[in-house]
Amino acid sequence: MAGLEQPIIIKKIKKSDHGHHGGAWKIAYADFVTAMMAFFLLLWLISMATPEQKKGLSDYFASKSISESTSGAGGVLGGRALDEEGAKMAGPAPDARDIIATPPPSTHPGTDAAAISGREGQKGQTEVAKTSQMDLQARDEQAFAAAAASIRQAWQAMPDITEIQDNLLLEETPEGLNILIVDREGRPMFPEGSKYPFELTRKAIAAIAPVLQQQSNQVAISGHTAAGGKYPNENYGPWQLTSDRANVVRSILGEHGLSDDHMSSVAGRATAEPLFPNDPYLAANERIKITLLHEAPPVPADLAP
Repeated sequence: MAGLEQPIIIKKIKKSDHGHHGGAWKIAYADFVTAMMAFFLLLWLISMATPEQKKGLSDYFASKSISESTSGAGGVLGGRALDEEGAKMAGPAPDARDIIATPPPSTHPGTDAAAISGREGQKGQTEVAKTSQMDLQARDEQAFAAAAASIRQAWQAMPDITEIQDNLLLEETPEGLNILIVDREGRPMFPEGSKYPFELTRKAIAAIAPVLQQQSNQVAISGHTAAGGKYPNENYGPWQLTSDRANVVRSILGEHGLSDDHMSSVAGRATAEPLFPNDPYLAANERIKITLLHEAPPVPADLAP
Protein backbone atom coordinates (compact mmCIF):
# COMPACT_ATOMS: atom_id res chain seq x y z
CA MET A 1 0.00 0.00 0.00
CA ALA A 2 2.93 2.26 0.59
CA GLY A 3 3.83 2.18 -3.10
CA LEU A 4 0.33 3.36 -4.09
CA GLU A 5 0.44 6.66 -2.12
CA GLN A 6 0.51 9.65 -4.43
CA PRO A 7 2.66 12.62 -3.53
CA ILE A 8 0.70 15.78 -2.64
CA ILE A 9 1.82 18.73 -4.71
CA ILE A 10 1.04 22.22 -3.35
CA LYS A 11 1.26 25.13 -5.80
CA LYS A 12 1.86 28.55 -4.38
CA ILE A 13 0.95 31.46 -6.68
CA LYS A 14 2.45 34.80 -5.86
CA LYS A 15 0.08 37.68 -6.53
CA SER A 16 1.68 40.91 -7.64
CA ASP A 17 -0.04 44.29 -7.32
CA HIS A 18 -1.07 45.87 -10.58
CA GLY A 19 0.02 49.44 -11.26
CA HIS A 20 -2.28 52.24 -10.11
CA HIS A 21 -4.40 53.45 -13.01
CA GLY A 22 -5.22 56.85 -11.44
CA GLY A 23 -8.57 58.73 -11.21
CA ALA A 24 -7.87 61.82 -13.33
CA TRP A 25 -10.33 60.65 -16.00
CA LYS A 26 -13.13 60.71 -13.42
CA ILE A 27 -12.53 64.40 -12.71
CA ALA A 28 -12.40 65.20 -16.42
CA TYR A 29 -15.63 63.28 -17.01
CA ALA A 30 -17.36 65.06 -14.13
CA ASP A 31 -16.29 68.45 -15.55
CA PHE A 32 -17.60 67.42 -18.96
CA VAL A 33 -20.99 66.37 -17.56
CA THR A 34 -21.24 69.60 -15.55
CA ALA A 35 -20.42 71.69 -18.63
CA MET A 36 -23.06 69.87 -20.68
CA MET A 37 -25.67 70.41 -17.99
CA ALA A 38 -24.85 74.11 -17.87
CA PHE A 39 -24.98 74.31 -21.68
CA PHE A 40 -28.41 72.68 -21.93
CA LEU A 41 -29.69 74.84 -19.06
CA LEU A 42 -28.50 77.94 -20.93
CA LEU A 43 -30.27 76.78 -24.10
CA TRP A 44 -33.46 76.19 -22.13
CA LEU A 45 -33.35 79.65 -20.53
CA ILE A 46 -32.72 81.34 -23.88
CA SER A 47 -35.62 79.48 -25.49
CA MET A 48 -37.97 80.54 -22.65
CA ALA A 49 -37.05 84.25 -22.77
CA THR A 50 -39.21 86.64 -24.81
CA PRO A 51 -37.64 88.94 -27.42
CA GLU A 52 -38.26 91.91 -25.12
CA GLN A 53 -36.47 90.18 -22.25
CA LYS A 54 -33.54 89.31 -24.49
CA LYS A 55 -33.28 92.92 -25.64
CA GLY A 56 -33.48 94.12 -22.04
CA LEU A 57 -30.63 91.80 -21.05
CA SER A 58 -28.60 92.93 -24.07
CA ASP A 59 -29.16 96.61 -23.23
CA TYR A 60 -28.28 96.00 -19.57
CA PHE A 61 -24.87 94.51 -20.40
CA ALA A 62 -24.13 96.85 -23.32
CA SER A 63 -21.76 99.76 -22.77
CA LYS A 64 -23.61 103.06 -22.59
CA SER A 65 -20.60 105.01 -23.81
CA ILE A 66 -20.88 103.58 -27.35
CA SER A 67 -22.86 105.65 -29.80
CA GLU A 68 -25.11 104.03 -32.39
CA SER A 69 -24.32 106.82 -34.84
CA THR A 70 -22.97 105.76 -38.23
CA SER A 71 -21.34 109.12 -38.95
CA GLY A 72 -17.60 109.56 -38.73
CA ALA A 73 -15.95 106.72 -36.84
CA GLY A 74 -19.21 105.80 -35.09
CA GLY A 75 -17.91 107.05 -31.73
CA VAL A 76 -19.51 109.04 -28.96
CA LEU A 77 -19.02 112.37 -30.72
CA GLY A 78 -20.43 111.08 -34.02
CA GLY A 79 -17.43 112.12 -36.16
CA ARG A 80 -16.73 115.42 -34.37
CA ALA A 81 -13.72 116.41 -32.34
CA LEU A 82 -13.25 118.53 -29.22
CA ASP A 83 -10.86 121.42 -28.77
CA GLU A 84 -10.52 124.22 -26.21
CA GLU A 85 -13.50 126.09 -27.69
CA GLY A 86 -15.89 123.15 -27.43
CA ALA A 87 -17.36 120.69 -29.91
CA LYS A 88 -16.40 121.36 -33.53
CA MET A 89 -17.24 119.64 -36.78
CA ALA A 90 -14.39 117.64 -38.28
CA GLY A 91 -15.28 119.11 -41.70
CA PRO A 92 -17.79 121.48 -43.27
CA ALA A 93 -21.47 120.83 -42.73
CA PRO A 94 -22.93 118.58 -45.44
CA ASP A 95 -25.19 121.34 -46.74
CA ALA A 96 -22.20 123.66 -47.16
CA ARG A 97 -20.99 121.48 -50.01
CA ASP A 98 -24.22 121.86 -51.97
CA ILE A 99 -23.88 123.63 -55.30
CA ILE A 100 -26.38 126.43 -55.88
CA ALA A 101 -27.56 126.41 -59.48
CA THR A 102 -27.25 129.74 -61.24
CA PRO A 103 -30.66 130.97 -62.34
CA PRO A 104 -31.18 131.96 -65.98
CA PRO A 105 -30.82 135.63 -66.89
CA SER A 106 -33.86 137.74 -66.12
CA THR A 107 -35.15 141.04 -67.34
CA HIS A 108 -35.31 142.12 -63.66
CA PRO A 109 -31.79 141.60 -62.29
CA GLY A 110 -32.51 143.47 -59.11
CA THR A 111 -35.38 141.18 -58.23
CA ASP A 112 -33.31 138.04 -58.97
CA ALA A 113 -30.44 139.27 -56.83
CA ALA A 114 -32.78 139.93 -53.90
CA ALA A 115 -34.36 136.48 -54.23
CA ILE A 116 -30.96 134.77 -54.35
CA SER A 117 -29.76 136.78 -51.37
CA GLY A 118 -32.87 135.81 -49.42
CA ARG A 119 -32.46 132.13 -50.21
CA GLU A 120 -28.79 132.23 -49.26
CA GLY A 121 -29.61 133.97 -45.99
CA GLN A 122 -32.32 131.42 -45.16
CA LYS A 123 -29.99 128.57 -46.05
CA GLY A 124 -27.25 130.05 -43.88
CA GLN A 125 -29.63 130.23 -40.91
CA THR A 126 -30.65 126.60 -41.50
CA GLU A 127 -27.03 125.49 -41.59
CA VAL A 128 -26.26 127.36 -38.37
CA ALA A 129 -29.29 125.79 -36.66
CA LYS A 130 -28.29 122.28 -37.82
CA THR A 131 -24.71 122.77 -36.67
CA SER A 132 -25.88 124.07 -33.29
CA GLN A 133 -28.24 121.14 -32.87
CA MET A 134 -25.48 118.63 -33.70
CA ASP A 135 -23.12 120.33 -31.26
CA LEU A 136 -25.84 120.22 -28.61
CA GLN A 137 -26.41 116.50 -29.26
CA ALA A 138 -22.69 115.82 -28.94
CA ARG A 139 -22.56 117.66 -25.60
CA ASP A 140 -25.61 115.69 -24.42
CA GLU A 141 -23.95 112.38 -25.33
CA GLN A 142 -20.83 113.37 -23.42
CA ALA A 143 -22.85 114.56 -20.44
CA PHE A 144 -24.96 111.37 -20.38
CA ALA A 145 -21.89 109.12 -20.56
CA ALA A 146 -20.27 111.04 -17.70
CA ALA A 147 -23.48 111.08 -15.65
CA ALA A 148 -24.04 107.33 -16.13
CA ALA A 149 -20.46 106.59 -15.03
CA SER A 150 -20.86 108.84 -11.97
CA ILE A 151 -24.16 107.18 -10.99
CA ARG A 152 -22.68 103.68 -11.28
CA GLN A 153 -19.70 104.78 -9.22
CA ALA A 154 -21.97 106.27 -6.55
CA TRP A 155 -23.95 103.02 -6.30
CA GLN A 156 -20.82 100.86 -6.24
CA ALA A 157 -19.46 102.96 -3.37
CA MET A 158 -22.42 101.82 -1.21
CA PRO A 159 -21.86 98.16 -0.24
CA ASP A 160 -25.13 98.00 1.66
CA ILE A 161 -27.18 98.31 -1.56
CA THR A 162 -25.33 95.51 -3.35
CA GLU A 163 -28.30 93.18 -2.95
CA ILE A 164 -30.51 95.50 -5.05
CA GLN A 165 -27.96 96.22 -7.80
CA ASP A 166 -30.04 94.17 -10.27
CA ASN A 167 -32.99 96.49 -9.59
CA LEU A 168 -31.04 99.58 -10.70
CA LEU A 169 -30.77 100.07 -14.46
CA LEU A 170 -29.42 102.77 -16.78
CA GLU A 171 -30.37 103.13 -20.42
CA GLU A 172 -30.02 105.86 -23.05
CA THR A 173 -33.11 106.48 -25.18
CA PRO A 174 -34.21 109.17 -27.65
CA GLU A 175 -35.89 110.85 -24.69
CA GLY A 176 -32.69 111.03 -22.63
CA LEU A 177 -30.82 109.03 -20.00
CA ASN A 178 -33.26 106.80 -18.10
CA ILE A 179 -32.50 105.76 -14.52
CA LEU A 180 -34.83 102.85 -13.75
CA ILE A 181 -35.61 101.52 -10.28
CA VAL A 182 -37.53 98.33 -11.04
CA ASP A 183 -39.09 95.53 -9.04
CA ARG A 184 -37.83 91.95 -9.36
CA GLU A 185 -39.55 88.73 -8.40
CA GLY A 186 -39.11 88.51 -4.65
CA ARG A 187 -37.34 91.89 -4.47
CA PRO A 188 -39.77 94.85 -4.63
CA MET A 189 -38.47 98.40 -4.21
CA PHE A 190 -41.63 99.68 -2.47
CA PRO A 191 -43.86 97.91 0.03
CA GLU A 192 -47.03 96.73 -1.66
CA GLY A 193 -49.54 99.57 -1.90
CA SER A 194 -47.19 102.07 -0.19
CA LYS A 195 -45.85 105.28 -1.67
CA TYR A 196 -42.76 105.21 0.58
CA PRO A 197 -39.78 103.13 -0.63
CA PHE A 198 -37.74 100.66 1.36
CA GLU A 199 -34.66 102.09 3.07
CA LEU A 200 -32.24 100.57 0.53
CA THR A 201 -34.31 102.04 -2.30
CA ARG A 202 -34.22 105.41 -0.59
CA LYS A 203 -30.43 105.27 -0.32
CA ALA A 204 -30.07 104.39 -4.00
CA ILE A 205 -32.29 107.34 -5.00
CA ALA A 206 -30.49 109.77 -2.69
CA ALA A 207 -27.09 108.78 -4.13
CA ILE A 208 -27.93 110.08 -7.61
CA ALA A 209 -29.21 113.52 -6.52
CA PRO A 210 -25.76 115.25 -6.52
CA VAL A 211 -24.97 113.80 -9.96
CA LEU A 212 -28.23 115.13 -11.44
CA GLN A 213 -27.66 118.51 -9.82
CA GLN A 214 -24.35 118.87 -11.68
CA GLN A 215 -26.09 118.53 -15.05
CA SER A 216 -27.70 121.40 -16.91
CA ASN A 217 -30.42 119.10 -18.28
CA GLN A 218 -33.92 118.95 -16.87
CA VAL A 219 -35.20 115.89 -14.97
CA ALA A 220 -38.53 114.12 -15.42
CA ILE A 221 -39.89 111.56 -12.92
CA SER A 222 -42.66 109.07 -13.59
CA GLY A 223 -44.15 106.22 -11.58
CA HIS A 224 -45.35 102.97 -13.15
CA THR A 225 -47.02 99.82 -11.85
CA ALA A 226 -47.68 96.32 -13.15
CA ALA A 227 -51.13 95.13 -14.08
CA GLY A 228 -53.19 93.01 -11.72
CA GLY A 229 -52.53 94.95 -8.51
CA LYS A 230 -55.07 94.88 -5.68
CA TYR A 231 -56.23 98.10 -4.06
CA PRO A 232 -58.51 97.77 -1.02
CA ASN A 233 -59.55 101.42 -1.24
CA GLU A 234 -61.62 101.98 -4.36
CA ASN A 235 -60.73 105.68 -4.26
CA TYR A 236 -56.99 104.97 -4.31
CA GLY A 237 -55.84 103.02 -7.35
CA PRO A 238 -52.78 102.72 -9.61
CA TRP A 239 -52.96 106.33 -10.84
CA GLN A 240 -52.89 107.75 -7.33
CA LEU A 241 -50.22 105.31 -6.16
CA THR A 242 -47.81 105.91 -9.04
CA SER A 243 -48.29 109.68 -8.78
CA ASP A 244 -47.55 109.59 -5.05
CA ARG A 245 -44.46 107.42 -5.55
CA ALA A 246 -43.09 109.75 -8.21
CA ASN A 247 -43.63 112.74 -5.93
CA VAL A 248 -41.95 110.99 -2.98
CA VAL A 249 -38.92 110.28 -5.20
CA ARG A 250 -38.84 113.96 -6.18
CA SER A 251 -38.88 114.86 -2.49
CA ILE A 252 -35.99 112.48 -1.71
CA LEU A 253 -33.91 113.93 -4.56
CA GLY A 254 -34.69 117.43 -3.30
CA GLU A 255 -33.59 116.56 0.23
CA HIS A 256 -30.21 115.40 -1.08
CA GLY A 257 -29.33 118.29 -3.36
CA LEU A 258 -31.48 118.40 -6.51
CA SER A 259 -33.03 121.85 -6.80
CA ASP A 260 -36.59 122.44 -8.02
CA ASP A 261 -35.41 124.35 -11.09
CA HIS A 262 -34.02 121.07 -12.45
CA MET A 263 -37.47 119.46 -12.38
CA SER A 264 -39.38 119.25 -15.63
CA SER A 265 -42.31 117.01 -14.65
CA VAL A 266 -43.54 114.55 -12.03
CA ALA A 267 -46.24 112.13 -13.17
CA GLY A 268 -47.96 108.85 -12.41
CA ARG A 269 -48.50 106.59 -15.42
CA ALA A 270 -50.23 103.62 -13.70
CA THR A 271 -50.15 100.64 -16.12
CA ALA A 272 -50.20 102.78 -19.28
CA GLU A 273 -46.54 102.28 -20.29
CA PRO A 274 -45.38 98.76 -19.33
CA LEU A 275 -41.67 98.03 -19.61
CA PHE A 276 -42.62 94.63 -21.11
CA PRO A 277 -45.76 95.19 -23.20
CA ASN A 278 -46.09 91.47 -23.96
CA ASP A 279 -46.33 90.69 -20.24
CA PRO A 280 -47.98 93.59 -18.37
CA TYR A 281 -48.19 91.47 -15.20
CA LEU A 282 -44.40 91.08 -14.95
CA ALA A 283 -42.94 92.50 -11.74
CA ALA A 284 -40.38 94.61 -13.63
CA ASN A 285 -43.21 96.74 -15.05
CA GLU A 286 -43.56 98.23 -11.55
CA ARG A 287 -40.86 100.87 -11.49
CA ILE A 288 -39.78 104.46 -11.02
CA LYS A 289 -38.25 106.17 -14.06
CA ILE A 290 -35.98 109.20 -13.57
CA THR A 291 -35.05 110.71 -16.95
CA LEU A 292 -32.24 113.15 -17.59
CA LEU A 293 -33.79 114.85 -20.61
CA HIS A 294 -32.02 115.98 -23.75
CA GLU A 295 -31.61 119.74 -23.85
CA ALA A 296 -34.09 121.56 -26.06
CA PRO A 297 -32.73 122.46 -29.53
CA PRO A 298 -31.86 126.12 -30.11
CA VAL A 299 -34.65 128.41 -31.34
CA PRO A 300 -34.07 129.62 -34.91
CA ALA A 301 -33.18 133.30 -35.18
CA ASP A 302 -36.31 134.16 -37.16
CA LEU A 303 -38.51 132.69 -34.39
CA ALA A 304 -36.80 134.46 -31.50
CA PRO A 305 -39.18 136.74 -29.53
